[in-house]
Amino acid sequence: MNEITVRPATADDLEAIVAGNLAMAQETEGRQLERETVRSGVGRLLTDPSRGVYYLGELDGRVVGQLLITSEWSDWRDGMFWWIQSVYVAPAARRHGVYRTLHTWIERTARQTPGVCGLRLYVDRHNTRARQVYARLGLQPTEYRLYETDWGNSGRPARRGESRRDGR
Repeated sequence: MNEITVRPATADDLEAIVAGNLAMAQETEGRQLERETVRSGVGRLLTDPSRGVYYLGELDGRVVGQLLITSEWSDWRDGMFWWIQSVYVAPAARRHGVYRTLHTWIERTARQTPGVCGLRLYVDRHNTRARQVYARLGLQPTEYRLYETDWGNSGRPARRGESRRDGR
C-alpha cells in the first residue's frame, strides 16, 4: 500500500464525508441517518471552521478515511481539548494504518498548537474494535460517563438503534 496523506477537507469533499458519516453510523450503531440532514450539517461545518474541521486520509488521491476535530474549552486546564469525532475508514483500507496516520497527524498538530491541552473522543461501548485501536494509540478511558438530552429534529430523545435526524 502506498503512503497515506492527511489534509484538511474542503467544500469539494462534502459528498465523500457525508457518505463516510452515513456508513459509520450504520456500521457502528445500526443507525440510518437522514442523508439531507447529514449533508446540511457537514456543509454548514465546511463553510464555518469555528464549528470544527474535517481531516481526510488519502491514498492514491482517493479519500479512504476521515475524522472531525471540534474544540471544548477546559477552565480547569486553561486550555482547549480537541475532540475527535466522525471517524470512518473505508472497509477496503482498514488495517493499513489509515486511522493511525490520521491520529498521529492530529496529535502532532495538537501538541504544536498553543493552548491545546489534550485530545478526547467518545466511542460506543459496544465498538470493541475501535476501543482496541484507541488504546493501542495511547488513549485511555476516563472516569466520566457521557450523558445527554438529544432532541434531534423530532423534539424528543432518540433511543439506541433508532434513527436520529441529526446523527448524534
